Amino acid sequence: QLQASGGGLVQPGGSLRLSCAASRSIFRINAMSWYRQAPGKQRELVAGITSGGSTNYADSVKGRFTISKENAKSTGYLQMNSLKPEDTAVYYCNADVVSGSLVTNSWGQGTQVTVSS
Repeated sequence: QLQASGGGLVQPGGSLRLSCAASRSIFRINAMSWYRQAPGKQRELVAGITSGGSTNYADSVKGRFTISKENAKSTGYLQMNSLKPEDTAVYYCNADVVSGSLVTNSWGQGTQVTVSS
């Protein structure tokens, strides 16, 4: 029910914006989080946003990444600035997707971010 996009190859210091969209416009995204998993490492929480808009970040990305969501488009974002090689990973979104009275926790398919010169 979620489609992640926006990954790619970027040089150190560059920026990318990841998007996570509900598969149907009638769906609504409540709380949402972004996770990442680098090769040989466990998946880790990068950032989260509540239904009310409160945000939290991993220490490693504070001041560089910004999580947001646009309710009218049923889409969430992760703006990533000042990217470092250690940010290289597959990034996944996770969100509570609301359809009528049904709330389903869903994962996006993952999008690769590679930071390299």
